[in-house]
Amino acid sequence: MKIKHYQYNAFLIEDGNTKLVIDPGYYVKLFKMKSLIPKSEWEDITHILVTHGDPDHYVDAERIALKSSAPVVCGNGLTKMIDGKLMVVNPCKNGLKSWIQLENVHPIDVGDRITLQDVTIEGVKTQHGSIYIPILGMKIRKTPGPKERTGLGAIGFKININGNTILNLGDSLLKEEWKGIKPDVLMIPIGGLGNNTWTMDIPDAVEAVKLIEPKMVIPCHYNVPFLLKKNAAPADELFFKNEVEKMDI
Repeated sequence: MKIKHYQYNAFLIEDGNTKLVIDPGYYVKLFKMKSLIPKSEWEDITHILVTHGDPDHYVDAERIALKSSAPVVCGNGLTKMIDGKLMVVNPCKNGLKSWIQLENVHPIDVGDRITLQDVTIEGVKTQHGSIYIPILGMKIRKTPGPKERTGLGAIGFKININGNTILNLGDSLLKEEWKGIKPDVLMIPIGGLGNNTWTMDIPDAVEAVKLIEPKMVIPCHYNVPFLLKKNAAPADELFFKNEVEKMDI
């Protein structure tokens, strides 16, 4: 199995005939926006997983689906029925007013399990933190909710590929429900700002690793830009690595 991380929570997992992408969003730096997953990889992707509807996780989902014909798996909160048709919130528009139809979408809830082309995907409980948006010297706080685009449809994924289990938690805060999952690979955000802002910070991520008991840990969603801010999710990767190694992982 080969795993590539493209900043934020964008991952590409390849194993045999499977080429699975998680959170194909944008590098969110003002005037330097670009796709996280290289376009050269799009055509033969077999699965697209989306943990929530923020631009750094979701912007390219439709484009990759159209290019590859891969199924899209997401949380129920990213979809709704309109005139009898299953629609997804528009990846390329802000807010909740624009919805589009996309072929081969599979919305799931926590505990739901779906198998697509020999890959089994199970929904896992997550909770997106509040975010701060720096604008003209001010900080606007947005808290996820039913009428808020931030964190819309938040869900984690337990993925089984050829007998190997990968757990991806999106932009989640710490949840007790993860106890004893024991995946082969854990993908966990560490760049939170404390006080339940953005994602888990390093102390909470360390506690999550203790709860989950993985064989391998890949930190994500840290030391990345957001609009004009060069590093909106600062984290000491080496400190986190040392704390994880104390658990013999």
